[in-house]
Amino acid sequence: MDRATHAPELLDGPLDDQAALVANLRDLGRLNWLTGGAALSRRAIAALGDTTRVLDVGTGGADIPLSLLRAARRRGRALTVTATDSRPEVLAAAHIAHPEIATTPGLTLALADGLGLPYPDASFDVVHASMVLHHLEAPEVVAFVREMRRVASRGIVVNDLARSRHAWIGAWLLTRTIATGRYTRNDGPLSVRRGWTRAEMVALLDQAGLVPVATLTGVAGHRYAIAAH
Repeated sequence: MDRATHAPELLDGPLDDQAALVANLRDLGRLNWLTGGAALSRRAIAALGDTTRVLDVGTGGADIPLSLLRAARRRGRALTVTATDSRPEVLAAAHIAHPEIATTPGLTLALADGLGLPYPDASFDVVHASMVLHHLEAPEVVAFVREMRRVASRGIVVNDLARSRHAWIGAWLLTRTIATGRYTRNDGPLSVRRGWTRAEMVALLDQAGLVPVATLTGVAGHRYAIAAH
């Protein structure tokens, strides 16, 4: 399956329908849990060693930061997560979609652009991005992961969809049976078509000067998480 380049998703356009955006963030949280996306991120972050400071770039509904913090509490480990997004509409909707954000110790939400993060070098142990890079074209991916690496002392984790025909079919079925938001139903299958295969992502990381240290694949091969430094 060829990659659908320059095919914008609804989430890339105006976000003036807050109800639809909130529904989308709730959908993505459910899908991350059901399809193992959050678990992939936890395992990939763990592959980079003991981590107490995580930056999540393009956090959406912050469901993965919430998952990371719950897991850390269960294990009695200290962890802080700064969850950023480049659009204030998303951060406002995240608080509605997941009210526990406001009362979760160790979680901070902030406005920041992944192509120009407002943090000094090595400010965090690990910098993580999930379901972000398929929105970008190749030169932007390279610049994005370099910026992630700049503010990470240990390394980065990228978690995204693997483009394939069977993954597209799966996304179409899931968004028709589980998703409630119109953004999700439109963007889900398109996200797969815009996704980078695992081999393509490894090549992009190589262009950025990063070396993978762990590559994890979802049970259905529909997505992957790569830890790199």
